[in-house]
Amino acid sequence: MSRGRLVVHGHFYQPSRADPFSGRIPADPSAAPAHDWTERVSAESYRPNAERGNLAHMSWDLGPTLASWMEHHDPVAYRGFLGGDRGINGLAQPFHHAILPLASAADRRTEVLWGLRDFAWRFGRSALGVWLPETAVDRATLRLLADLGVRHTILAPWQSGDPHIDTRRPHRVELGEGRSIAVAFYDGDLSGAVSFEPRATADADRFAQDVVESRMAPGSLPDDEPPTVVIATDGELYGHHQTFAELFLERLIQPRPDGDPRGFDVVPLAVALAEPADHPFRSIEIVDRTSWSCHHGVLRWTAECPCVPDGRWKGPLRAALERLAAGVDAVTDIVAAGLAGSPDPWSARDDYVEVVIGAEEAAAFAARWLGSDAGDADRARFLELMDAQRWRLAMFASDGWYWDDPSRPETAAVLRCAARAARVADGIADGIAGRGRDAAGLERRLVADLGLLSSPGYGVDGAELYRRALIEVGQPVPPDAGRPGR
Repeated sequence: MSRGRLVVHGHFYQPSRADPFSGRIPADPSAAPAHDWTERVSAESYRPNAERGNLAHMSWDLGPTLASWMEHHDPVAYRGFLGGDRGINGLAQPFHHAILPLASAADRRTEVLWGLRDFAWRFGRSALGVWLPETAVDRATLRLLADLGVRHTILAPWQSGDPHIDTRRPHRVELGEGRSIAVAFYDGDLSGAVSFEPRATADADRFAQDVVESRMAPGSLPDDEPPTVVIATDGELYGHHQTFAELFLERLIQPRPDGDPRGFDVVPLAVALAEPADHPFRSIEIVDRTSWSCHHGVLRWTAECPCVPDGRWKGPLRAALERLAAGVDAVTDIVAAGLAGSPDPWSARDDYVEVVIGAEEAAAFAARWLGSDAGDADRARFLELMDAQRWRLAMFASDGWYWDDPSRPETAAVLRCAARAARVADGIADGIAGRGRDAAGLERRLVADLGLLSSPGYGVDGAELYRRALIEVGQPVPPDAGRPGR
């Protein structure tokens, strides 16, 4: 009889905290003694887990925005992930951590393509699996993953269409036209205990024997299938959210020098989801527009949600940014049609990740898409369009909506991305119109729309929050961008 298998997955992610205008990261006094929260979390979690070798014995996904920061600011942690992949441990992640079921078809595709390319660029292989931001899912997103060659993902048990699902076996979601994707539903009780009950992680040996092994009783699945238990948590849990939890993780998953008394094997997710030819996974449906961190679907990122005391600001913020995105897209379509070679701007946007990750110089990218006969002005304008699109995508990072008040740094960060996208697109439109400023009026309309939302905790509107976000990084403020006490 086969032994049971344990998969421990860590979701490692931090939003980009860099100012999109200068590339500098503003200091955050609340993260003291560190410069900012990414630096502090890395010192408390990423680096210790890398140094202890935990990354080589667990499953994990590493967000592109975090990987980019780590490459330049914490090379010890970064090398730990590179070496810890071992060709099988890592999963990719959509680039900007946007909630995909709330995104357009084109945006979903770009986010996934950028995430897959970033992973391949860093780790030298194609990703077999993808962790969806907040595990927010619908069938359209799973079809996209399958179309792009992704084999598996992880979801919460309540995202299954079967309320009585046995999470100890992998499942498969059939997506039509011969497409399907394997899904591991994590163990909700164990994952919750590890995340939120420090006593559960006080003794790794007792946890393994009394808790994990109890989930793997011999013969508990038909046909003597080996039970597979998946524990999924934020990667930051191990050392940041819980001090010394990286020691618990090390004892739980790493081989023991004095022999292994555990009654189960610790395996990567890709091993657990390798489907035997003679024993196909059972098919299951998923519940569209659900996530692991909000039991109200995806309301937390778009509307009033019981997860927070007052979420009335979230809908107007999303509406303001979606209107801005539509304006940037309109400028992109119109301007691209008049460039040399009339490039398809949406295929070019999918490909622009090469410039973002540093795999290709911007000048070479423009020459490749426009052709050798394109003039300098067309190439410059084409790159400006791509830059506007880059920040227009970044402004939908989920962190801007996650918390209970838009006055937080996470919302300020997405507002600065919106400002960058609006100003680049406005500049392009003004240059073409040749009749002074505000030909497109994107930033002006953005400010007006932000005035429709209000901070529950501080009583100021979104236009004022926009003003403060720009002042913090030394950017000029439009005259109509709010005022204190408004």
